[in-house]
Amino acid sequence: MSERVEETLLKNQMITAGHLDEARVEQKKTGEPLGSILVRKGFVREEDLSRALAEQYKLPFIRFGKFLIQHEVIEKVPPKLAMHYKMVPIKLSKDILTVAISNPQDIRVLDDIRVALKARYRIEAVIASETDIVNAIKKYYGLGAETVEGIMESAEGKQNLADAVDVDSLVDDIEKQAGDASVVKLVNQVLLEAWGNRATDIHIEPYRSKLQLRYRVDGMLYPAEMPPQIRRFLPAIISRIKIMSNLNIVERRLPQDGRASIKVGERKMDLRISVLPTPHGESVVIRILPTSMLFSFEELGLSAPHRAILEELLKRPYGIIFVTGPTGAGKSTTLYTSLSQLNTPKNKIITIEDPIEYEIEGITQIQVMPQIGLTFAQGLRSMLRHDPDVMMVGEVRDFETAELAIRIALTGHLVFSTLHTNDAASAVTRLLDMGVDSFLIVSSVECFIAQRLVRLICTKCHQEDKRALEPGLKQELTDRLPAGQKEIKLYIGEGCEDCNFSGYKGRTGIHEFLVLNSAIKKLVIKKSSADDLKEQAIKNGMITLRNDGWDKVLAGKTSIDEILRVTQVAAGEDN
Repeated sequence: MSERVEETLLKNQMITAGHLDEARVEQKKTGEPLGSILVRKGFVREEDLSRALAEQYKLPFIRFGKFLIQHEVIEKVPPKLAMHYKMVPIKLSKDILTVAISNPQDIRVLDDIRVALKARYRIEAVIASETDIVNAIKKYYGLGAETVEGIMESAEGKQNLADAVDVDSLVDDIEKQAGDASVVKLVNQVLLEAWGNRATDIHIEPYRSKLQLRYRVDGMLYPAEMPPQIRRFLPAIISRIKIMSNLNIVERRLPQDGRASIKVGERKMDLRISVLPTPHGESVVIRILPTSMLFSFEELGLSAPHRAILEELLKRPYGIIFVTGPTGAGKSTTLYTSLSQLNTPKNKIITIEDPIEYEIEGITQIQVMPQIGLTFAQGLRSMLRHDPDVMMVGEVRDFETAELAIRIALTGHLVFSTLHTNDAASAVTRLLDMGVDSFLIVSSVECFIAQRLVRLICTKCHQEDKRALEPGLKQELTDRLPAGQKEIKLYIGEGCEDCNFSGYKGRTGIHEFLVLNSAIKKLVIKKSSADDLKEQAIKNGMITLRNDGWDKVLAGKTSIDEILRVTQVAAGEDN
């Protein structure tokens, strides 16, 4: 870094003299550029460093944000060139091509770009941060574009590609393709990008003329830009994924499920992989699971009343606690958090799951395998012979499992399980529909916990939501105002780079706890409807999913839209 740029940073009070001295000391040890050290240590923002460079070299500074670059401009520069020089073409005016670069200190960059483009254009530069440029390359060229371009340029790659698309290759040929450095790199890029974007799932979906890649972030699916040519690499990509998860790479007609534990760079990932055959190739979903996870009540988003109820339930020596909700509602996380609280040397904890999502030291975990007869019911019977104190059944799907779990709870064990129902009261009727006797339910079940996950408003771009409210909605919110607060104040995310312009970043839970007290038990014995059960529970003080959501809206954590997306008005809470 030149002296003048350092002076600019100091003059504008972007760094202190102490920061600069510390960075210089480290530079002598590592040889790393001074600017990179200042950014890495958090002494200066990357954007501020780029602005200082722009000022030093008297070049315009830009931020991409929602800036739209025309496709014909992007086509002027090959992806490999853009990635190598960390540059993006942004505008073409007659014979002048304007490019965004991050490091104007490397005087060879613009000359090399002119040579690479065969002097067809005069090159003008603007400055942008390296992060902005890398993100723009992914957006406009597609993820792994330079890798795809490299494979396309290889004559061997083209031949292998044709073999993979047109015929069922021999196992050795497929393994060779899947093990090719370029294909491995491409799959790793997809995994790393997903991890960096906080994705929980990767969806690879083939269609007649394209291959679609989507990431699920905070419960919502977002498409990832991919170069169009990647459709031709589908067999090699799928084969690589199958090899990673020990699946049959030549079986393309049947669904397959597998797991993989991999290390990409310094990141460790557990992957759960599902492959489905479709008319245009195999579709893959990869669930990304952290290798270690800290489970806590704070992470669950429990309100103070709900946390108090759960802590009291965990102290009970026996009984069954059901967590209910649709797929993706966070039921497993709630169960693992509860088990983590009970995971002490004094307790023997055994679980039977399908699949095991998180491995927890100190807990004996069993994977269901129906193909060899190890079902939830069979596993439960065997678990009892291991002298457990606490047991978890991943899901109650049928009468046999439900009755076994409930009878085990009656014999002095604390049992946790899940049900797929829309709310807590519906879980009672679900058990009755399975054929479980009402007297067994009231004798064993301590609580039904319903939950959903809602997205949190991004803290970097949140702003007041001044939209007019419908009268009914306004009344619901007014009824939930905390004591002493008279006005409803709502927030929404505007959308920024930090949240990928979604307005949301992260998720939290909303809950309702239906505790089986004497009034509820009387209704269960009578086999009353779910609506009657919920109405009585609300009279007893139950906070419904919707009202728990409104409390988080009024606290500025989430938006009205999120609560309306995941809840419905409950019986007994109409206004």
